[in-house]
Amino acid sequence: MPVAELNPQSPITNPQSAEVVVSVRGLTKVFKDFWNRPKARAVDNVDFDVRRGEVFGLLGPNGSGKSTTVKLLLGLLYPTKGHIEVFGHSPRHVQTKARIGYLPEESYLYRYLNSRETLNFFGNLFHLSRDERANRAGQLLEMVGLSQVYTRSVGEFSKGMQRRIGLAQALINDPDLVILDEPTSGLDPIGCREMKDLILALSRRGKTVILSSHLLADVEDVCDRVIILYGGKIQAMGTLKELLTEPDTLRITTPVLPRETVERVLEMIRHDVAADQVRVDNPTQNLESYFLDVVQKARQAAAETSGAVSGARVAAYLRAGADDRPPAEKILERLALPQAAQPVAKPKPPPPAAAPAVDANKLEALTKAAALAPAKPAAAAEQKPADLSKADEKLASLLEKPK
Repeated sequence: MPVAELNPQSPITNPQSAEVVVSVRGLTKVFKDFWNRPKARAVDNVDFDVRRGEVFGLLGPNGSGKSTTVKLLLGLLYPTKGHIEVFGHSPRHVQTKARIGYLPEESYLYRYLNSRETLNFFGNLFHLSRDERANRAGQLLEMVGLSQVYTRSVGEFSKGMQRRIGLAQALINDPDLVILDEPTSGLDPIGCREMKDLILALSRRGKTVILSSHLLADVEDVCDRVIILYGGKIQAMGTLKELLTEPDTLRITTPVLPRETVERVLEMIRHDVAADQVRVDNPTQNLESYFLDVVQKARQAAAETSGAVSGARVAAYLRAGADDRPPAEKILERLALPQAAQPVAKPKPPPPAAAPAVDANKLEALTKAAALAPAKPAAAAEQKPADLSKADEKLASLLEKPK
């Protein structure tokens, strides 16, 4: 795919401009009514840069300007004032758009196409060959957990399943910039974890991800830097470490200690800190980690389903060559795949018992005794016991054989 050249006439100057993917200066968007009167100032004088390989978060409550900012970056809306550059070009530059993958807040898909037809359609828009479209579609459907229901039309999908196929279509062109608007909306906890693992995998490969969400836990797990919007203005911006660290508080984590040791440590601390400012408790894991652990232990075999299943590993063309996936991604792969039925070793049949050796002397003695015995009545001679075993029958036949 052709790489858009940097615009030498750009009014944005940045010492690291070669690494800057998105540059925004003085971005303002005012919506007007029918009579061209200002109705709402959705975005108000916003400045920020997004660099290559960064996961950048847009946070804020509903109506704070997140989705409007995303649409401005995509060229779907025209700014009232300000300047935007994406890969050194205007967001409306066609070749620039070919390097972007977009998952909108609502999935706008053709409801009568199935999953594979949907990906084939979007792949054709990027002029991918038939073989490449088929190859990527298969990988993406497996990744988002829809490989078992690819024949169902998209209109029959639940919201969570539509988010999954929407994510797949956003990645069909192997984009350099991925813009995700509320990506985990409607997804189950396993789907949310897979989405976050995918974002981290894209970042490791050098892709740039802009994530718009109001679910703070999701953003905290994946974002390098964030901006917090309210009323269309940036209220805070920085790395998560800068924004979340409490410099006036210290936490000490140790294994379980004897009560006497804890008392001695607390006694030393109370010399410098008031007793009501010291707290001792047990650390806890978040609910998502606990949920995934429970599912991992409970799912012994995958049952057939007409809905989405947990996706497998990230599509090969979206990953680096080495298998450097995080542990959570590997756990989810084991959750997604059915447990392989262990072949039951059939017991080997016992070797056939060797026929007992025949003692010729005894056989000859038995034969002579039978010849000297008085003859039985014909009726009695013809009658054989019903409960004789095969060995007894064989012996009887030997006894009845004439000398």
